[in-house]
Amino acid sequence: MAAEPMAGDPMMPRRGYADGPFGQIHFQQHGDGVPIVLLHQVPMTSGQFDLVYEPLVQRGLRPIGIDMAGFGLSDPTMFVPRVEDYALGVVPVLDALGINRATMLGHHTGALVATEVALQCPDRVDRLVLNGPLPLTDDERADYLATGHQWELGFGPRASGTHLTELFVMREGFAEGTVPAERISDYVVQAFLGRGQFWYGHHAAFTYRHEVTLAAITQRTLILTNTGDMIYDMARKTHRMRPDFEFAELPGGGVDIVDQQPEAWSDIVAEFVLRRE
Repeated sequence: MAAEPMAGDPMMPRRGYADGPFGQIHFQQHGDGVPIVLLHQVPMTSGQFDLVYEPLVQRGLRPIGIDMAGFGLSDPTMFVPRVEDYALGVVPVLDALGINRATMLGHHTGALVATEVALQCPDRVDRLVLNGPLPLTDDERADYLATGHQWELGFGPRASGTHLTELFVMREGFAEGTVPAERISDYVVQAFLGRGQFWYGHHAAFTYRHEVTLAAITQRTLILTNTGDMIYDMARKTHRMRPDFEFAELPGGGVDIVDQQPEAWSDIVAEFVLRRE
């Protein structure tokens, strides 16, 4: 049974659950403006967007953060999921909230899921924001599966909690002093909050053929990136593939751009969503 969050302070999250194909889907929404669904990178949760919910509301939007299956408080799949499976959890949330159409915004793996929602249910997607597309070559895909995927397969709880320290140090290195320790600690908590396998998300991302599905997008689309993102070159490549897509970039930053530059990031997103020429 879908649960409609109770109304209250528009700056406070209103949380709820929707019944999805693999169990319950947890979501949070803020404000009452133009709806935009936010799909997180992995292994994170809808909490990735904590610092931009309020700025987006102030700019006239209604951000809806969804915990993808197996992440955060959403039920996991009982099998190794694909991007196509993660996408199945979005429309049930829209239905629970009585929303017919919304903009989809995805960050990194979330961008692939947003793409898939736009292809599976084009009549439910108004616009699309790809904050980190991933059009890989076969060699790039094979390299990840031989390296990063193998590390994730072997990563998990260890005696004395050293796995937590390892992940903290890794995320601290990505941030390069731009994100406080309290927030990095939260990243680590988010990464282990879900009940899906740690490696599921990136495995889905790197086996998804974004280089193929990008060609099928028909909605008005913005490529959003930042020059310090580890996959910045993928955004530039995507724009060469689809020069009809709009393109915006922020200087510097990293994978945590929504925390590093929340106001500037929100400015770009709101301008794209609300512009109606």
